[in-house]
Amino acid sequence: MSKVYAVIMAGGAGTRFWPASRSLRPKQLLPLAGAENETLLAATVRRLRPLVTEDRVVVVTGEHLAEATARAVPGVPTPQILREPAPRNTAPCIAWANAMIARLDPDAVVMVLPSDHFMTDEPGFQRVLAAAVASAERGRVTTVGIVPTRPETGYGYIEVGDALDGEARAVKRFVEKPDRARAESFVAAGPSSYLWNAGMFFFRVRDMAALLTRHLPAVASGVARMLEGGEALVHEVFPTLESISIDHGVMEKAEGLAVVPGDFGWNDVGSWQSAWELADRDPNGNALGPSDLVIDGKDNLVRSLGASKKTIALVGVNDLVVVETDDAILVIPRERAQDVRLVVDALKKAGKTALL
Repeated sequence: MSKVYAVIMAGGAGTRFWPASRSLRPKQLLPLAGAENETLLAATVRRLRPLVTEDRVVVVTGEHLAEATARAVPGVPTPQILREPAPRNTAPCIAWANAMIARLDPDAVVMVLPSDHFMTDEPGFQRVLAAAVASAERGRVTTVGIVPTRPETGYGYIEVGDALDGEARAVKRFVEKPDRARAESFVAAGPSSYLWNAGMFFFRVRDMAALLTRHLPAVASGVARMLEGGEALVHEVFPTLESISIDHGVMEKAEGLAVVPGDFGWNDVGSWQSAWELADRDPNGNALGPSDLVIDGKDNLVRSLGASKKTIALVGVNDLVVVETDDAILVIPRERAQDVRLVVDALKKAGKTALL
């Protein structure tokens, strides 16, 4: 796979992981799943090594996160860590990386992956990626669809069509996040009909360039100006690009797309609930640090993340998330883990920026 490059999108804020996640230490720079000291971003790059070496990885992140990102993935060449001066969603991010890779190798095949997902079956994940790359090499813009395990209303779906070459299937359409009844009908129809959209895309650089020119011409021309003018024009042009996702801007309008189904223990690590699901747990379902205690309680997640590790003890409580850092403590029911963002919103309104 000498012509294959990887683009890792690493600009997210991860507000649902407060107080561990902060503006200068977002979700992808935290070890929230898997090895204790491996950040989600570092794990993403490591997972690709059988397919893509680090010298062919491009990481796109916010300018304020560039130094921390470089420390997390020291094997990625510094010029290949692209610094966004403003957040503009995934289409401008992918357009910029694609144009840069096209200059390195106009025949390159690109895989685009989020930086903050987790896979329990890494060999299975690598096999599916190889199949998606093979589909892209044949000239089809390809995505990976995850075999659903539940009627999830928080994900978009892909409606699957006829079988194509290899493991690829035709994409009938992308489906917005459904309500509960529709999600249940999608899961009942089975993976031969509907898959989760995990935001992974595979294409030849020239194919993506053509789609961007057709569907997002202002973004394409803006990126071309940036590459001609260097860093000064990046700061001038990038913040003016349309803020739009690659799904809405390109994929939903494109024809002849393919999808490769994947079932490799995928988790988008979307909240502390996900962290609990992925953690090692004791016989009572408690996910604890080595010095933490739970007495007469079950299914709790406890994390002491400060510089000086504290012992956290829970008595007679179930289904809680308790996270301690040097300057904050979070206590929330696991079923409300998504509501951590409400704390972040309240801190913003109160002007407590030191906690963000």
